[in-house]
Amino acid sequence: MLLHVASHNPKKLKELRRVLDAAGVKGIELVSSGDLLGYPEPEENGRTFADNALIKARAGAKETGVTTIADDSGLTVEELNGMPGVLSARWSGSHGDDEANNTLLLGQMQSVPHGRRNAAFVSVCAIVTPDGQEFIEKGVWNGRLVRTPVGTNGFGYDPLFIPAEEDQRVSGTEERPRTSAELTAEEKDALSHRGKALGLLVPVLERLAAEAEARGEGVGPEHNGALSVE
Repeated sequence: MLLHVASHNPKKLKELRRVLDAAGVKGIELVSSGDLLGYPEPEENGRTFADNALIKARAGAKETGVTTIADDSGLTVEELNGMPGVLSARWSGSHGDDEANNTLLLGQMQSVPHGRRNAAFVSVCAIVTPDGQEFIEKGVWNGRLVRTPVGTNGFGYDPLFIPAEEDQRVSGTEERPRTSAELTAEEKDALSHRGKALGLLVPVLERLAAEAEARGEGVGPEHNGALSVE
């Protein structure tokens, strides 16, 4: 089965591939939005993560004729009444500028004391098939914000976020808790918001792949001459 991941971020494809491999899911070939040509992507103007995930997944399935999985993820900060939330990727005004987003958020939280720096990563993942089936799951990863970015793994707000599991792991020791940008890919998959949401969708993907195999489908038909030859 061909599965369109509605994203240009190669790290998201790798993450989903690791989740599928860890679950032993076979028969799914992943393709990104960057691998599809002539695909008009929708504006992410929803008010919730679920809204945006469905906007992207529905558009992907409609425009390509390929089963599409999409996610909308972000950081919610308790002190900021849940913001940046769905605006996480463009919090500083420029979409995808991680450094600017992190700098702005740290400035806004500069005077907030340790006990009021609670935050959570939230991810909502949606699958939409060309025949209109829809599946959606949510994952939450609780933690807190540091004052200085640490770590080079991951992306987005990872260098600012200490997972609650890390605080628990080092409790009673002198060891420093790690940010999510210091975790290995495997550790992050097991704990993260997106990993949790994707994991909940594994049974759906297994069923869809089995149904596609029963129909004798390979990687699927050509869609708008869409598959890149790269």
